[in-house]
Amino acid sequence: MNIIMIGAQGSGKGTQAEALERELGLTPCASGDLLRDHIARGTPLGQEARPYYERGDLVPDGLVIQMILDFIRSSGGRGITLDGFPRTTPQAEALDAALRQMGQRIARVLYLEAPRALLLDRLSGRYICRAHGHVWNIKTRPPRTPGICDYDESELYQRSDDTPEKIAHRLDIFFSETIKLLDYYSAQHKVTRIDGAQPIEVVTAAVLAAVRG
Repeated sequence: MNIIMIGAQGSGKGTQAEALERELGLTPCASGDLLRDHIARGTPLGQEARPYYERGDLVPDGLVIQMILDFIRSSGGRGITLDGFPRTTPQAEALDAALRQMGQRIARVLYLEAPRALLLDRLSGRYICRAHGHVWNIKTRPPRTPGICDYDESELYQRSDDTPEKIAHRLDIFFSETIKLLDYYSAQHKVTRIDGAQPIEVVTAAVLAAVRG
């Protein structure tokens, strides 16, 4: 089963993708993490993507699609949860076409809805663990020990693109462009809307019910 998680930055996609992995064994596939990994390793794809990423702009479709399809092929046919991809209708169309060639499809699209003010507040408190990218928030999901990941005891850090200006720019892109994906997947009767402003455990229950149902 392949799932797509749609939501603005700060809506909780990464946290809910972790829950789907824990409860249903779906492998998380966060396009942002893939991008940062390619950039950090200096791969050809990463070098091409770096200028767009540093400006907070959308990386060209071809680069992202290549990274994602390589990940899907390496997953061995296990179900995945896509987080942060697709971001545009052309990407969604390309993904559908590629999955058909693999004999797979997107089973469900989950949209985590949250108001812009809440997203801005959440993102200002978001921290990432250096070892495995676990997401924490000093306001909504603090670690037991400040600055240390509960799972692997690695240092937590705030992403360089989690500045007020870049956060606002990314949210502008989501609410003007990425949200159009809902029309594309609604036409396929695959979208479930979930109130992402609720407590994490309530959102997780709704996510699991949508996927299992």
